[in-house]
Amino acid sequence: MSTDNVEPESSNDSANRKSFWEHLADLRKALVRSCIAVGLAVIVCLFLDSYLISILEYPLRRIDMFEKPKPTVSFKIGDTKLGPYPIKPEQFAGLPPGTAPRVIFQLGTAQIGQEQVVTVKLEPQADDSATLRVRLHNFSPPEAFVIAFHVALYGALILAAPFWIYFLGGFILPALHVHERRLLFRWAGWSLFLFLFGVLTTYFLLLPVALRASIVYSDLLHFEALDWRADEYINFVCKFLFGMGLGFQFPLVILLTVKLGFVTHRQLAHYRRHVIVLCFILGAVLTTPEVITQFAMAVPLYLLYEICIWIAWYWEWKKRRAIPTLAA
Repeated sequence: MSTDNVEPESSNDSANRKSFWEHLADLRKALVRSCIAVGLAVIVCLFLDSYLISILEYPLRRIDMFEKPKPTVSFKIGDTKLGPYPIKPEQFAGLPPGTAPRVIFQLGTAQIGQEQVVTVKLEPQADDSATLRVRLHNFSPPEAFVIAFHVALYGALILAAPFWIYFLGGFILPALHVHERRLLFRWAGWSLFLFLFGVLTTYFLLLPVALRASIVYSDLLHFEALDWRADEYINFVCKFLFGMGLGFQFPLVILLTVKLGFVTHRQLAHYRRHVIVLCFILGAVLTTPEVITQFAMAVPLYLLYEICIWIAWYWEWKKRRAIPTLAA
C-alpha cells in the first residue's frame, strides 16, 4: 500500500522537474524581460534628465551646511553671474547690515563725453544661502549626450528595480521551500533597508562634507576648485552613493556568518584591527580611491561592525538562556 502511494509521487516529481536547458531558458527569459524593462526606463529617464541632474547637484548646493556663513560679493554682466566670492567686510565699504551680507553688483557701461566707462550698481540684497558656487562644465561636444545617457541609465536601474527584481525573483523563488522564502524575504528586507540608509545618509550628510573637504584641500594646495567637469562630478556622486549602499550590506554578511555558527562575538571583537583595514579597503574598492571618501565609508562601516558585535552577543546570550528551558 505504501509502495503504491510513493510511486505516483515520485513519478509526478520527475515529471515536474525541469532539465538544465529548461532552467537556462527560464533564466534567459527573466534576463530579457529585465533588460526590456530597463531599456524602457532609460527612454523615460532621458526626458527627465534635467530633474535627475538637479537631484545629483543637490549635495553640491549644501557644501556650506556646517560652516558659518561669510560675507560674499557677486558680479553680474547681463544675465551672467560671477561669484559669489568670499570677502572681508573691510574690503567693501557700505555693505548691508548683518553678520554675513551677500551683495551683488551689476556691471555695465556709460558714455561720458567720448569715453566709455564701466559702471557698478549695487543690487538689492539677495537671499542666497550658500557662500560658494561650484560650476560644472562640459569641455567637449559629445560630453552632454554622454552625461545624459549615463544619468538616464542610473535612473533607469532604480526606476525599473521593481520589475527586474520581480522577474529575477520569479526565477529563483520556485526553487526554495516555504521557510527558505520567508528567511530570504526577511534578509532581503534588511538588505533594502541598509542600502537605502547608506544611500540617504551619504546623499544628505557625507557627500556635502566630502565635496567641501575637497574644496578646502584644493585651497590649501593653492588650486582653484570652483570649476569642475560635469561628467567627473556625476560619476563621483553615483559611484559614491552606490558604493555606500553596497558597503552597508557589510553587517548582513557578518551577522550571517554568526547565524551559521562560523564566528562568535568574541572572535568578532578579536579581529577589530583587521576590520579597520578591511573597511578602508572597501572604501577604496566600492567608491572612488580618495582619502576623503575612504574615511567617509570606513567610519560608518566600522561603527556598524561594532553594532554587529553587540547583536552577536545578544544572540548568544539569548541562546544560552533558552538551553535550561529546553532541558526542563
